[in-house]
Amino acid sequence: MSDKQYILSLIAEGEHEHQDFKYQISDARKIARSISAFANHGGGHLLIGVKDNGAIVGISSDEEMYMIDQAAQMYCQPSQPVQFTLYRIEGKSVLKVDIAETLDKPVKAPDEHGKWKAYYRVADENVLASAMHVRLMERDCVDEAPVVVNYSEREQRLLDYLQSHGGITVSGFSRLAHCSRSAAEHTVLNLCEIGVVSLEYHNGQCLITKT
Repeated sequence: MSDKQYILSLIAEGEHEHQDFKYQISDARKIARSISAFANHGGGHLLIGVKDNGAIVGISSDEEMYMIDQAAQMYCQPSQPVQFTLYRIEGKSVLKVDIAETLDKPVKAPDEHGKWKAYYRVADENVLASAMHVRLMERDCVDEAPVVVNYSEREQRLLDYLQSHGGITVSGFSRLAHCSRSAAEHTVLNLCEIGVVSLEYHNGQCLITKT
C-alpha cells in the first residue's frame, strides 16, 4: 500500500475513538487533552493537516511537531512519548502522531482554567474523566492484593437493576441501595476490578453498566 492509499484509508474511517483529525496545531495545552484522552483509553493517533471533513490541507512548517512535543512533555502529567511520521500526499504533508495507551494512568492535562484534569476518549470526542473513573485508573496502577467481593444485597440489587435497565449513575445506585455515596463508590470500584461491571459515558454522564 502506498503512503497515499494508507492515509486515504485512515481518512475514510473518519474520526473515531482512536483517531482524530486536526487542521493545524495552535495551542499546545489543547492538544495535550487529546494526548491525555488517547493515553488513558486504548491509544490512538492524530492526523495533522486534515480537516474535520477529511479534506487534506497539509501542514507548512515544523511548528506543529514542536508544539505537539511540547504538549506531550510539558502539558501532560506524566509526560507521554509520541511518535511522528510525515507523509507526502500530492504535494501536501500530513503528520501522523501516534499515542500509545499508558500503564501509568491517569494522564492529566490543563483544562481551560489551567487545572490539571484527566481526559478520556468517547467516540470522536475528548471528555473529562469522571472522578470515579480517575479513581479506577489510579487503582489499576497500584499493585495490590486481589479484590475479594462478597455478594451482599447491595451488589445483587445493582446487578438486578443493570439487567433490567442497562445503566445507572453512582448517585442513582446510592439511592437505589440506600447507602452512602462512598459505600456505593467502593462497591462499584470493586465490581469494576473483577470485571463484573464497567464505567461508560453516555450523554455527558458516567454510567455503571454490566460487562
